Amino acid sequence: MISLGCAKNLVDAEVMLGSLMADGMEITNEPAEADALIVNTCSFIDSAQEESVDTILESSELRSVQQPGQALIVSGCLPQRFREELPELMPEVDAFMGVDQIAEVSRIVREAMAHRATQPVEGTRPVSKKKPAAPASEINVRPKYVPDVETPRFRLTPQHFAYVKIAEGCNHPCSFCIIPRMRGSHRSRQQADIVAEAKELIAQGVKELNLISQDSTYYGMDLRPGHRRTISSPEKFARANADLPEDAATLCSLLRELNAIPGDFWIRLLYTHPAHWTDELIQTIAECPKVARYVDMPLQHIHDTMLERMRRETDGQYIRDLIARIREGIPGIAIRTT
Repeated sequence: MISLGCAKNLVDAEVMLGSLMADGMEITNEPAEADALIVNTCSFIDSAQEESVDTILESSELRSVQQPGQALIVSGCLPQRFREELPELMPEVDAFMGVDQIAEVSRIVREAMAHRATQPVEGTRPVSKKKPAAPASEINVRPKYVPDVETPRFRLTPQHFAYVKIAEGCNHPCSFCIIPRMRGSHRSRQQADIVAEAKELIAQGVKELNLISQDSTYYGMDLRPGHRRTISSPEKFARANADLPEDAATLCSLLRELNAIPGDFWIRLLYTHPAHWTDELIQTIAECPKVARYVDMPLQHIHDTMLERMRRETDGQYIRDLIARIREGIPGIAIRTT
């Protein structure tokens, strides 16, 4: 497998590898030895698309030299975004799979291998004049898949740290971003399920839990009864957060429960959105010693006009005030942004 893109995509790759191994398939680091090769793609920005396409084409060329019978499967955001176009544009691929098919990867690999076996291989038999069978393509328009603690997984990170995907998808209307169309609406995992995974990882020797999603600060808001997705602005989010019952799952409740797990480890919070920070979250981080004094908060821009055009639902002054509040409430905190 070749996995491109972000940490969230890497977790998908880990789940696919874990599922394949659970079904008795053997994983190799040498593409030339493989009966099937999966390219797990990214499609967030133009350069990521180009890298994904180049990797697919390079894999196809290497296959023709090293392993002509090898099945080529393309997964991830590229086929999710261009599900209609890619089967026509890339006939050398044997199967395309979307986000919802991650857990079905073993079946898709077997089908891709069967498809590859029917294709003429230059140099081994006469090339048929018939049009080759189209690649298999199973991609849902609006993904709904989200992993759980029982999902098989083969970690690709160093032993001391792991990514924990707490949610999937995004509800933000940012004008520049394709993620909601590729990954679907925000879908939070149950808090107990995340905590169970964290305990397993800590028992395996993990020292750093990196919490990831498309918007980690939105965690749990979709689990509330009768939830609506139109709460992206700071004002609407604050009102919805204030109306939550005391036992509701939120990022704050999740951090506090993770912080209470016995052991020598820390928690790193990634992919937070500036519109969804609350005073409660600042206080929670300050009061949880196992939560790293580090915040990943992509601001994208600070100019009011650009923020409005990007539909970020914040302005420059809001962002400056938020950073001041975070620094005051959590002394010594490091803030990373893009």
